[in-house]
Amino acid sequence: MKIAVDAEAVLARARSVLETEGEAIRALVCRLGSAFVEAVRRILEARGRVVVTGIGKSGHVGRKLAATLASTGTPAFFVHPAEASHGDLGMITSEDVVIALSNSGEVAELSALIVPLRRVGATLIAITGNEHSTLAREADVALDAAVASEACPLGLAPTASTAAAMALGDALAMALLEARGFTAEDFARSHPGGSLGRRLITHVRDVMRRGDALPVVPPEATIATALFEMTGKGMGATAICAPDGALLGIFTDGDLRRALPLIGDLQQARVADFMTRTPTTIAADELAIDAVSRMESERRNLLLVTDAAGHLTGALNMHDLLRAKVV
Repeated sequence: MKIAVDAEAVLARARSVLETEGEAIRALVCRLGSAFVEAVRRILEARGRVVVTGIGKSGHVGRKLAATLASTGTPAFFVHPAEASHGDLGMITSEDVVIALSNSGEVAELSALIVPLRRVGATLIAITGNEHSTLAREADVALDAAVASEACPLGLAPTASTAAAMALGDALAMALLEARGFTAEDFARSHPGGSLGRRLITHVRDVMRRGDALPVVPPEATIATALFEMTGKGMGATAICAPDGALLGIFTDGDLRRALPLIGDLQQARVADFMTRTPTTIAADELAIDAVSRMESERRNLLLVTDAAGHLTGALNMHDLLRAKVV
């Protein structure tokens, strides 16, 4: 059954939600201060890990915060407060920092953890919408995530409050990332399975062809020999190298097309007379994604890899990068 939808009402509500949540997040900016700095300091100085906890929608925000912290240089994990009271408190040590999220700050499951955490000696940081709550009063550091109103038209479903708590958690994670000097390479090491990780940790040496897979001919080789090498190695080009491996040039399909009108006999013409003497090269320790950029900017399908002395060590084309899922 097709249901009639009031498009204007739908869009008006959606815009209202986004505006309310945006305002809630913007309001956090002017409230950031010494408590936020103290939270960052406590986490940086901690010898243990960050343990994030929360229940309901705050629990979902907490899981996201723990994942963000862990992937940006701050070891963290999530513990459900109900499970913590039934044995999982054993995961928490005196060297850990616990971040507890609750909009009201009066959730029974979190309040029940305060005394046990004090006994353990862990640092407690609260992210709450009620600075006068039990959680805020008992925490070592309380971060204010209060919102003027929820985006829910009934004023019931956590919407602006969860958006504000998540944004404040992201701000905390990013401040820690910067304070730790966390780099893109560090991020890639914890994301090896993702496309971003592959781009940041895959180097030219990891994908280049080498050894017998390299198309190489000496400068005295004929164009006919060069064509056999180009076809056999399937790269559409061949490097021309001196006996010691020094790169002298490259002979490509384009060089062949330009040379054909000038060649009388493919078995007699020397490839060195028609090669490109200044081929584009790249170093093996450069990132593969930089090879992609070089190919795209210079409109080339192949790059030769050379060492510091100018000797050929490898070659790669766009197909090699596609197979490595760098592109």
